[in-house]
Amino acid sequence: MFLNIGNKFIRSDRIIAILDLETTSISKRTREFLRKCGERGGVVNAAEDIPKSYIICEENGEEKVYISQLASGTLLKRIEG
Repeated sequence: MFLNIGNKFIRSDRIIAILDLETTSISKRTREFLRKCGERGGVVNAAEDIPKSYIICEENGEEKVYISQLASGTLLKRIEG
C-alpha cells in the first residue's frame, strides 16, 4: 500500500513514524537527527507549502525522512482509511 504525502507517494510498510514538525522539532535530539539525515542526503522535501509533518521510513537499511505539507493527523487517517 502507498501513502500520498503531498506531491509524493511512499510505501506504507516502510514507515517507522509520522510526526508533527512543530511539536517534535523543539527537542535538541530531534533537530540533531534531522540535521544528520540531511547531511547524508536522507531528507526529501515533498512539501509544496509550509511543512507540517515528517515521516521517517526505513529504506535499504537507512532512515529516510520525508517532509510533508500535510498534518500528521491527516496522514494517519489516510493510512487507517
